[in-house]
Amino acid sequence: MNKLTHFDDSGQAHMVNVGDKPATHRIAIATGKITMLLETFKMVETGNHKKGDVLGIARIAGIQASKRTADLIPLCHPLALTHVSLEFRLDSTTSTISCKVRAETTGPTGVEMEALTAVQVALLTIYDMCKAVDRGMVMGDIKLLEKSGGKSGEWKLA
Repeated sequence: MNKLTHFDDSGQAHMVNVGDKPATHRIAIATGKITMLLETFKMVETGNHKKGDVLGIARIAGIQASKRTADLIPLCHPLALTHVSLEFRLDSTTSTISCKVRAETTGPTGVEMEALTAVQVALLTIYDMCKAVDRGMVMGDIKLLEKSGGKSGEWKLA
């Protein structure tokens, strides 16, 4: 097992030094979902929510969150993101909205945290916009699906 990189030899937390790492093209894809009552799902699906376009606002919130990841995660490096996209998939049989994020950069460190943060905040935004009609929504199954670039190369969830 690899050692934890955010701790020095004395066990103190520190930001990993990426200064000597080469800049490479890096991609991370993450996903998550939110399940809700069918009535709530239909409101989002048809765009009949009194607060407006729930998924459009969640998309912008996710993109914005990806750009603020280093402000939220203490030891995360600030990155110059080159691309962030969010895709929503609606499943009426389970009243579930899935969110898939692709984040990219060219730099010395990966974009996994940015992709995961975007997923979480997009789902939280859906919850926030719909909580007046459905407080029982459940977010979950948040995970990194794949990443590429850097010394560790390609990785995909099995």
